[in-house]
Amino acid sequence: MNLTSKPLAVIIFIILFGGISFSTAMGWWATESTKEPVTFTEGEFAGQYNPADIRGSYTFGDVENSFGIPSVILAQAFSIETDNPAAFAVKSLEEIYAASEFEIGTASVRLFVAFYNGLPIDLSTDMYLPENAAVLLKKRTLTPEQITYLEAHTVPNPTASSASDSPEPAPAQETESAPEAVTTPSASTTESSTERLVKGKTTFQEVLDWGVSQEIIEQVMGAPMPNPLTKIKDYCNEKGLEFETIKTALQVEVDKVK
Repeated sequence: MNLTSKPLAVIIFIILFGGISFSTAMGWWATESTKEPVTFTEGEFAGQYNPADIRGSYTFGDVENSFGIPSVILAQAFSIETDNPAAFAVKSLEEIYAASEFEIGTASVRLFVAFYNGLPIDLSTDMYLPENAAVLLKKRTLTPEQITYLEAHTVPNPTASSASDSPEPAPAQETESAPEAVTTPSASTTESSTERLVKGKTTFQEVLDWGVSQEIIEQVMGAPMPNPLTKIKDYCNEKGLEFETIKTALQVEVDKVK
């Protein structure tokens, strides 16, 4: 049977838009990402969202939707002033804390969320939190391991010139906890200054100098290594890669050759 152009066009229209309508009704069709982290698949936390899957593209509002922590609390923890904290992008923390010797970014939000909600997270790598976040967490119920980790991974809040805001903690919080948060980083800074840590300012050449081969670096990046003097973070931003994921993988390789 031969079809004329008009009936053929009608059939194509029905197939195309009918398929989309059916997929939408079944929940299979989506025009944008849902910003929904994966869940734990086993253990006592099975079915709950895993904070380790928080991405830099998430906003504080996305984190609030998944983990129930108000955006205003997240903004206070990371010294962010904005009329709409829910719209603040997690990846923007790296710019605010760019002057810090320690990396404050997506991994920091993952750590804060995990400790705040009592969820498990891998503490085998270094993740840092500003003082305001430490003050808030010390009001929660933490395990001895979490307290020890927090005390060794707290850094000063950003200065007023480098942050969009530096909201002060409530007086009671500052009186009870701020002295501990302020004194801890100084010891940590001295101890970590000689360590080989992959951070926002680290170049590919530094990783090579630390003993990681170009072949391994390219396996981690999934692409040929650029000019060795390129900063790893800049390369990730240019290629749309998740810096926190790449940083963690490279740090594992650096630690292997220590």
